[in-house]
Amino acid sequence: MTDEKLIQEAMEVRVNSYSPYSRFPVSAALLTESGRVFTGVNVENASYGLTMCAERVAIGTAVAAGEKTFQAIAVIVKGGGSPCGACRQVLNEFAPNLRVLMADEMGNLIRERTLAELLPEAFGPHSL
Repeated sequence: MTDEKLIQEAMEVRVNSYSPYSRFPVSAALLTESGRVFTGVNVENASYGLTMCAERVAIGTAVAAGEKTFQAIAVIVKGGGSPCGACRQVLNEFAPNLRVLMADEMGNLIRERTLAELLPEAFGPHSL
């Protein structure tokens, strides 16, 4: 799958974001080693701490489907921002060298990094 297609998959679900409080929709598309794509959107909650990020929704859906090895994730956010620290940590559990494509709300790729670059000296399964 091309990076453009993965970004497009994330763009297509962005409209499903439930973000009535922040008005800051985020979407993600996670590519597995087997070639499947799992998407996610942020799901806010009136109790703000219970909000679920798009990246973690995508990972949870993939794991529930039996997938645990990942190649890349495309994240769509205004300005092409980076996944939050909690999402970085959860992604690291499964794919420390994951390619992270950060695109803006128009689907333009802003930058690409590896998860290892975004979360240096990460704590993971190897740390236990």
